[in-house]
Amino acid sequence: LVKSASSKSNARYNVVAIDCGIKLNIIRSLNQRGCNVTVMPYNTSAAEVEKMKPDGVFLSNGPGDPEDVIPVIELVKKLRGEYPIFGICLGHQMISLACGAETYKLKFGHRGGNHPVKNLETGRIEITSQNHSYAVREESLANTGLEVTHVNILDGTVEGLRDTKSDMFSVQYHPESAPGPQDSAYLFDKFIKMMEGEKNA
Repeated sequence: LVKSASSKSNARYNVVAIDCGIKLNIIRSLNQRGCNVTVMPYNTSAAEVEKMKPDGVFLSNGPGDPEDVIPVIELVKKLRGEYPIFGICLGHQMISLACGAETYKLKFGHRGGNHPVKNLETGRIEITSQNHSYAVREESLANTGLEVTHVNILDGTVEGLRDTKSDMFSVQYHPESAPGPQDSAYLFDKFIKMMEGEKNA
């Protein structure tokens, strides 16, 4: 099993990041918030993650059709409810598939650093960085336990989800984008609060 780690001397949390094409700034964003990050490959088993005794699990971005990344979909099915889980882009799509929703290929993919997304929980509009060809089919979310938290202002597509049954959430766009926009960096803080809640439970 090939893995790598990025450690902080004063880290409060240990995060396992499943690598489907992870960006360095995701690891930096977690390090800056007091996390040790162990990056493990996409075909890591649930048992291997559990051996690491993480405080949380991160599912990375990556290329291609999310339906093809079966090992990660199976991983999410097994770890749902066991750890706080945060997914970005491809990770967002794989969480949806693991919970029984569907994905589809967009006629025109979302590309660029200026996509407006509405946070339905706050009403705030965020300018986001996006680079993806697939989206989650909103009508397939019924009975999955997932609810929409963010929508794309331009075409109404699903941009964020949260699990009503566990500490798991995801976004379709890139809150770690470097350089910016930085409107959505708060999502890393949300993940930290979830892990803190688990530690204090």
